[in-house]
Amino acid sequence: MSLKREISDQFFARASKVIPGGIYGHVAPAAGLPRFFPHYIKSATGCMFEDVDGNEWLDFMCGFGAILHGYSHPEIDAAADEQKKLGSVFNQPSPVMVDLAESLTSKIDFADWAVFAKNGSDLTTWATRVAREHTGKPYVVKAKGAYHGVDAWCDPGMGGKIEEDNSKILQFSWNDIDGLKSLIDSKKDQIACLILTPYHHAAFGPSVLPNENFWADVEYECCRNNIILILDDVRAGGRLNVGGSHKYFGFTPDLSVYSKGLGNGYAISACVGKEYLKDSSTEVFLTGSCWNDAVAMAASLKSLEISHSQKVANSVLSKGEYFTNSISEKAKENKLSFSLTGPPSMPYPWFEGDHNMFLIQKFCEIVSRKGVYFHPHHNWFISNAHEREDLDQAIDVAGESMKELVDLGFS
Repeated sequence: MSLKREISDQFFARASKVIPGGIYGHVAPAAGLPRFFPHYIKSATGCMFEDVDGNEWLDFMCGFGAILHGYSHPEIDAAADEQKKLGSVFNQPSPVMVDLAESLTSKIDFADWAVFAKNGSDLTTWATRVAREHTGKPYVVKAKGAYHGVDAWCDPGMGGKIEEDNSKILQFSWNDIDGLKSLIDSKKDQIACLILTPYHHAAFGPSVLPNENFWADVEYECCRNNIILILDDVRAGGRLNVGGSHKYFGFTPDLSVYSKGLGNGYAISACVGKEYLKDSSTEVFLTGSCWNDAVAMAASLKSLEISHSQKVANSVLSKGEYFTNSISEKAKENKLSFSLTGPPSMPYPWFEGDHNMFLIQKFCEIVSRKGVYFHPHHNWFISNAHEREDLDQAIDVAGESMKELVDLGFS
C-alpha cells in the first residue's frame, strides 16, 4: 500500500519555521520512522486513526499509552462534555476534584489521599520532594535506564543540565538486589526514597519483569532503612491491575503516581499516598493554573468507573496474551528470533541480537505500508477498543511482514 504524505509534509515544513525541530520530544519524526509514519493526525476513533492525508491506521500505540478505553470513547467524552457546559478552569477547584479523589482512594488499597496535576513528570518529581521533606534526607535512588519524566534529575537527555542536577541521584541495575543493598549501605541514613516502575521498561531495549523475590526484597530494604518507596505507575497504571500495578506484582508502595490511562486522553496525573505522608505533602508546593481542570477530572472519574465495572485491566491483558502469542507463532513460522517482552497488555518488540535496531525498524516499516502502526523503539499498547478482528488483522500483517523480511534476506 502506498501511503500519501503530501499534506503531512507540508505541515511539517511550516512547523519547522516556527517550532524548534518542527515536532519535538518522543513524538519527533526521528524517534520513529520519519518517512513512513505520519507527522500529523486528523482524527481517531476506537483503535483507528486517520492522518491528515486521509490514510487510515490500525493503531497499537494508543497515544503512547494515554488511551486505555479507545479513542473518542462515547461515555468518557459525554462526561467531559457535561462538565464543559459548566466550565473547566476556575479560580477554585470544581467539586469533581473531591469526587475523583474519593474514587481513587476507595479503589487503590493503600491510598489515603490524592493530589492532581497534568503530567506524570509533574508528580514523580513532586513525590521525591515529599519523601525528602518527610525524611530530611537528600538522596533519591532509581534504576539505571528508567524513565521518570523530563525534569533534570531524571531526564535522559543532556541539554541544559549541570552536574549538580544529578548529584543526589543514585542508580542500581534492575533486579540487582545485592547492588541495591550496597548502594543503601554506602549512603547509610541518607536516602529519602527509592522510585521504580512496576517492571523495567527502559528505552531502546526489551522490557524486563521483576525477579520472583525482587519486590519483596525491595520492600524489606526500604522498611529496614526508612526509605520511602515510590511507584511510578504512569505508563502501566490501569493495564495490569484495576487497583494499580502494585497489585499485579504483589507489593505496596508508600506513594504512587498515575497518568496516561487515567484520563483516557484527557490531560491529568495523580499521586496517591499513605496517611503518614499527608502532612509532609502539604509542605511541598504543588500548583498549576490549569491543574484543577474539571473537564479532565470528569473524564477521569468516568474512565475509572469503566475500568472497574468492565474489568478493563483483565480484558487488555487477555487480548494482549492472544496478540503476543499469535505474533510469536508467526515469528516461529518464519524462523525469526523475535519476542514481545514485558506484560502482554503493553509489549515491547525485540529481535534477538538486533542491538542497532535495524531489523525492528525494517519490520515496522513493512508493517506501516500495510496500514498498521507498530513503533520500533517503544513498547506497544493494547486498548480495550481492540476487538478480535483488529488483533487478527494485525497478526496477519505481522506474519506477512515477517515473511517479507526473510525474503529480503533477514533472518
